[in-house]
Amino acid sequence: MSKILIISPEKCTGCRTCELACSFNKTNEFNPKHAAVSVINYDEAAISVPMMCMQCEDPSCMKVCPVSAIRANELGAVVIDSDKCIGCKMCISACPIGNITYNSKEKKLIKCDLCDGNPMCAEFCPSGAIEFKEGNAIFLNKKKKIAEKFKELFGEVE
Repeated sequence: MSKILIISPEKCTGCRTCELACSFNKTNEFNPKHAAVSVINYDEAAISVPMMCMQCEDPSCMKVCPVSAIRANELGAVVIDSDKCIGCKMCISACPIGNITYNSKEKKLIKCDLCDGNPMCAEFCPSGAIEFKEGNAIFLNKKKKIAEKFKELFGEVE
């Protein structure tokens, strides 16, 4: 079984180190707007949640891409082929988690690609809220429960 990102919102301190590590790895600059992870703060509940691509088994973003620029790579990560991508942004609308963004400066889409098997968000997360672990039944079940909870809270994109 391949490795997967495991998110534990209860451990997140809201430091946003994951955003900085991700953006630096992707663009060589510390700019959270260019990160494939976003920390969402829920002030009323006093929690922070790192939001990122859940690497869906049946990705909506892949289904709507008119030029087949989105595919699963050998690591199981759902990635965007920038050579094929036409920048239509339909994948942004289709993502039920809402974590594909557009870098208008470079005119390209930003989506988690698991950093070729070494996700910087997990490597630099000081609290362990983001971990990259071997996928087993327990972790996969947790991942599915978190995804279902977010779909329930934010509404599923059909």
